[in-house]
Amino acid sequence: MQDNNYKHQESLAAIAQDFYLSRLTISELSAKYSLSRYLIKKNLDEAISSGLVTVSINSPLARNFTIEMQFKKKFGIKNVYIIKNSSNPEEDQMKIIEYAAEQLQLLIEKSKVVGLTWGGAVYNVIDHFNHHVKDDLIFTQFIGENMKYHSQAGSTRMVEKAANKFSTSFTTLAGPLYIVNKKLKDELWQEPAFKQTFIYASRMDLIFMGLGTLASIDSIPCWKQNKKAIFPDINQEKIAGILYGRPYDINGNFLVSNEKDTVFGADIDTILAVPHRLAIVKSKFKAKAALGALRGHLITDLVIDEAIANRILLEAANS
Repeated sequence: MQDNNYKHQESLAAIAQDFYLSRLTISELSAKYSLSRYLIKKNLDEAISSGLVTVSINSPLARNFTIEMQFKKKFGIKNVYIIKNSSNPEEDQMKIIEYAAEQLQLLIEKSKVVGLTWGGAVYNVIDHFNHHVKDDLIFTQFIGENMKYHSQAGSTRMVEKAANKFSTSFTTLAGPLYIVNKKLKDELWQEPAFKQTFIYASRMDLIFMGLGTLASIDSIPCWKQNKKAIFPDINQEKIAGILYGRPYDINGNFLVSNEKDTVFGADIDTILAVPHRLAIVKSKFKAKAALGALRGHLITDLVIDEAIANRILLEAANS
């Protein structure tokens, strides 16, 4: 009996090491150990509950609660996390990513459907997630592809990467972010291939994202060449930021009407109904974009550092 228990503990340890240290997925573990996905997950849960595996989160990151209270009062934002700066800008950017990852994992634990966009900040945050099994969770795209098909930070790769961290499922939206032909866009909405993704997008309880600018559009050649068609009748000088694919001004007003919206994906009303919309900003150059998002209540949660917070307050005083 004792010998059997030792072998069982040894098996738990091997599976846990492969999952947490070697970062094998549940499917890979299932194939390696000839066990069902259910039994793999059960073994991982047992490894934690028995004390064989311990999970700890080290959070030495100090926050500036004084400026946080100032932001809450000034902008009415529900949750804002302002990390204190060090003397190293690169270290400060990493602190933002690490803290955002911690907060998001807490929110994801309570969520069923999580939507995400793309970009370096989102990619880095996903990279900092701890491996965790949560099979009652779906990661989903809710707007079309950013067309960076050869980039690790592309839309589809993002949801797949996030889902692998939680050994769960994901859905994609295999269409471009912008479709200027309204008839085509409306018809694509009816396609069965996209139906499941749109259903999940309508049930999102959490979105996390970086903030875009006009430079984000210019980074994609076909978008840069067709900006006037993508954003019809818009004074591009008024664009403070791009969020959920849509441009908005310094006061958080979306500059495109529903009738002329070329974004292929969830509509603005659906997106703004999501209870948690967390933005990660790690560059002072996006202070105007952050200010507009705050003023328009386009986000509910924000992770930044002191330097970015002060730049946002300066922009607010000057506009």
